[in-house]
Amino acid sequence: MLNISLLEWLGYVASVLVVISMLMNSIVKLRWYNLIGAALFSTYGFLISALPVGLLNLFVVLADAYYIYKMYNKTEYFRILEIRRENFYLIDFLKFHKDDIRKYFPKFEYIEGMNTITCLILRDMAVAGVFLAREYDEKTLFIGLDYVIPQYRDLKLGRYVFEDSKDFFINKGYNKLCTISQNETHSRYLKKMGFVVETVNDEKHFIKTL
Repeated sequence: MLNISLLEWLGYVASVLVVISMLMNSIVKLRWYNLIGAALFSTYGFLISALPVGLLNLFVVLADAYYIYKMYNKTEYFRILEIRRENFYLIDFLKFHKDDIRKYFPKFEYIEGMNTITCLILRDMAVAGVFLAREYDEKTLFIGLDYVIPQYRDLKLGRYVFEDSKDFFINKGYNKLCTISQNETHSRYLKKMGFVVETVNDEKHFIKTL
């Protein structure tokens, strides 16, 4: 059996967290994992009297903390940009991101004439996501696709669409949103956005009242 000290485990855990941070698509998650890993590495360096390791990683911790603070406190511009269903950019966007879309919406298929509402979601004027919905009944929209590209998955867009922009849907005559989750990651996201689970025609739906 390997005889590994707690100090060595600290170094291994720190290494793993730094490696994991490099695999993150989300900049926010990358910074958080890197901060924790660097903090453990800094502690490890000081405990083994390796000052260059301790001081370097302490600097990384401070840099990560600074950029995390800026990200959470930055004033950003968000906008729901409604577009035509046959928009060529939308079609190219869906094709470009189709593999990533399939991970979260494996049953998604774009049918041009199906959607009642077709939107690009902008963040600082960059296209960060797509929102497609069709009329479910007179007062309800069914969300067919609510997709955000990896680097913007920090929940800010979701909160903007579902909380700050309620009037966008209400002014169109809808007071309820519904959808069906196709995996557990999407289910957790919907719950964070205030959707609740209801059974509709023997099928589990996520419902949000505006």
